[in-house]
Amino acid sequence: MDTAAKALETPLGRITVTEQGGAITRLTWGGHADCETPLLAEAASQIRAYFDGSLSVFELPLNPAGGPLQQAVCQAMSAIPFGQTREYGELSRELGAPAQAIGQACGGNPIPIIIPCHRVVGAGGLGGFSARGGVETKAALLKHEGAYGLLL
Repeated sequence: MDTAAKALETPLGRITVTEQGGAITRLTWGGHADCETPLLAEAASQIRAYFDGSLSVFELPLNPAGGPLQQAVCQAMSAIPFGQTREYGELSRELGAPAQAIGQACGGNPIPIIIPCHRVVGAGGLGGFSARGGVETKAALLKHEGAYGLLL
């Protein structure tokens, strides 16, 4: 399968979106790729709209890598509405997996922002975030979405 990637600037720094087989497969911080496909152009447009406040739901074909638990966690994260959060423990109960495994799957999310792992938080605080900037980036994304309650 052909793989293509496009880098773009965001308020959180440069990110690179990767497409393979007609679906978005990765989003990483940094990078210098500049491939232009219709899907990557649409992904870049939606990411810019997300950051400028005019988009709250991504509508892109996604194909995150991972086994059954990773797939289930990605699906559950994708169902969390813009500006809302769920706790690791809630997803643990819903999916019948230990909270630590849920946290590892969140940390292994290959398409952050678009699959909103930043919306999954700990019972007593933000929890971790594996992207560049760590918890500060998670807090910035939640603040952007108006999920202020956890940040006070």
